[in-house]
Amino acid sequence: MQENSPGIPAIDVAGLGKTVADASGELVILSDIHFTVQAGATLALVGASGSGKSTLLGLLAGLDTPSAGSVRIDGVDLFALDEDGRAGLRKDKLGFVFQSFQLLAHLTALENVMLPLELRGDAGAAARAKAMLERVGLGQRLRHYPKFLSGGEQQRVALARAFVTEPPLLLADEPTGSLDAATGEAVIDLMFRLNREQGSTLVLVTHDPAIAALCERRITLHAGRIVEAGA
Repeated sequence: MQENSPGIPAIDVAGLGKTVADASGELVILSDIHFTVQAGATLALVGASGSGKSTLLGLLAGLDTPSAGSVRIDGVDLFALDEDGRAGLRKDKLGFVFQSFQLLAHLTALENVMLPLELRGDAGAAARAKAMLERVGLGQRLRHYPKFLSGGEQQRVALARAFVTEPPLLLADEPTGSLDAATGEAVIDLMFRLNREQGSTLVLVTHDPAIAALCERRITLHAGRIVEAGA
């Protein structure tokens, strides 16, 4: 795993804002967001639907661009980089777990997990992907395509794909939102176990207070603003 730079926060957000044009003029999605996350910490972003949680997570990953403010990942100003630079930073430092899994339908479970390793040019991609799928209990499903996997299995493939590169920072957007309660609990247990084993920083969006309580810190958003930030 690539280490974070000593003494530098894993994430440093300053004055972050996002507005978009709509029929009535300008819609404020996020406004004046400030916070830092230290390396190795776990943080939950919570709030009602429409509060800006997923938009904020997308900005932290550089998947969207802000209207104001900055995001520094391990000291690097994300939006001082061009699109290729942001993609390179994601490749080296970020793992992302989507609510809707975002597996490639034409690739097997093994090939989906190999993909980020291959994009980085890492050696031994197949062996590393196989080992990670075995760790998440899918050693017998390597050659299965997503359509032949249950929702819980697909999410475990998504977790394996996110963790296989051992990223210093993992971002997860409602990682159990598409799963039943029992499967969701198993996936969350697995995600936190892998996170502890790799010593990475975890930021997740959730509407579930029980999941948020597993994190060391919680930030509550309301109408695009932070209304509570603490342990």
